[in-house]
Amino acid sequence: MNQGSSKIRTIEIYSVLILDVLAMVCSYFLAYFCKFRTFHFSYKKEMYTIVLLLVLLFSVLYTLVVNHSSKFLKRGYLIEFAYVTKYVVALFVSMASILFLTKMAEDYSRLMFGLFIVFAEVLTFVFHLIWKKYMQSYYKDEKNQVKLLVITEKEYAADLQEMLKERIDIAYQIFGYVLWDAAVKEELDLGIKVLGNEADYLEKVKLLPLDEVFIYLPNANKKTIAKIVNDFQMMGVVCHYNIDVADLHVNVRTIDNLAGFNVVTYSMNPIDYNKRMIKRGMDILGALVGSLITVILYPFIAIAIKAESKGPVLFKQKRVGRNGRVFSIYKFRSMYMDAEERKKELEAQNEMNGLMFKMDNDPRITKVGAFLRKTSLDELPQFFNILKGDMSLVGTRPPTVDEYERYNFHYKRRLSMTPGLTGMWQVSGRSEITDFDDVVKYDLEYIDNWCLSLDVKILFQTIGVVLMRKGSK
Repeated sequence: MNQGSSKIRTIEIYSVLILDVLAMVCSYFLAYFCKFRTFHFSYKKEMYTIVLLLVLLFSVLYTLVVNHSSKFLKRGYLIEFAYVTKYVVALFVSMASILFLTKMAEDYSRLMFGLFIVFAEVLTFVFHLIWKKYMQSYYKDEKNQVKLLVITEKEYAADLQEMLKERIDIAYQIFGYVLWDAAVKEELDLGIKVLGNEADYLEKVKLLPLDEVFIYLPNANKKTIAKIVNDFQMMGVVCHYNIDVADLHVNVRTIDNLAGFNVVTYSMNPIDYNKRMIKRGMDILGALVGSLITVILYPFIAIAIKAESKGPVLFKQKRVGRNGRVFSIYKFRSMYMDAEERKKELEAQNEMNGLMFKMDNDPRITKVGAFLRKTSLDELPQFFNILKGDMSLVGTRPPTVDEYERYNFHYKRRLSMTPGLTGMWQVSGRSEITDFDDVVKYDLEYIDNWCLSLDVKILFQTIGVVLMRKGSK
């Protein structure tokens, strides 16, 4: 399944499941309180506990088996009410049958059961609406959207635009169109953003924040499609091709559906979104611990930085994240305030081949800054970047904007995953690496072999590197 659809479907399944379980628990205890004036099961405790567990079991099974969460985020209020009513009616019939067949109905409060069904209808509907409203607001933020480029021909563009706007998941932002057969300076009044044509589209989209591509070229031959797919795979961008089956002899592919179109999806590193959610959960947990440590150490580090040189305690710099998204990275300041201006003077002494700058005994680094870098304390504020979702605990190194602007297609693929506080090249002796291509090699090795166990392994290796002060100068 493609990235956006997989993400939405996973969110729909788990969010509806959690919301329904929460609504059932709240409804049950509210009904019990209204009947017995206490939230504690003081009357026939075992029976009421068993019924609650049966209710929760029903809720889980119904959501998973009946596909109760289908198109949850796109359903209107009336349709949502109908879904919830169908669910509550099924709950009523099932639980009433169980109570009758097990003879628990003789001792079970009918008033409480009736109140529970009413509360279940109201709370489930309200919880669904609140969550739906939040998610719709969440996906209005561009940084949370899956940015989609559409490649098609002039004659299909207008109709395609209307169909995509109507059908596509809310996670997607249609970033722009490449009109394959349009003239270079041709303007089309289609209400769409035209980024280029066959001749110039690659250069125009190379540095844009882009996650996925939808190719709708019915008249193109196999060789043309294969070239497009290969070009975007080189950048780490997922491609969807609107045909039933394609034999293009390129990397990993799956049969999928995008906005109602049958597509073959090509991706260099297809990742199950369930695993992405676990990775994000690990990030949040680790970032909360790291942020607490940062807050505790902040006064001491701030005093040391201020005592040696003028300027802010925190250094903020524009960096480029997943698929070209720009964000502000935070670090404890380890250089003098004129460091960026002096960098041009020191370019000739760069010890790194390629697009990174590295220099032993860099005169721009303060004495306190040297200690912070040696101990990696300067990077502590990046835990706040991780909480925001701009970074991950483990990933690839986020380049500066000027580095990114000089990237070729091969280099851009290293940004197909969220950048990390640490990564494979950092635990592979980063101070000994003197060629940017080696950094890229480690980053792509990480992307191509990514799994949760690899993240855990790198995190433990990072702890060892920091404690032993290896690979950092």
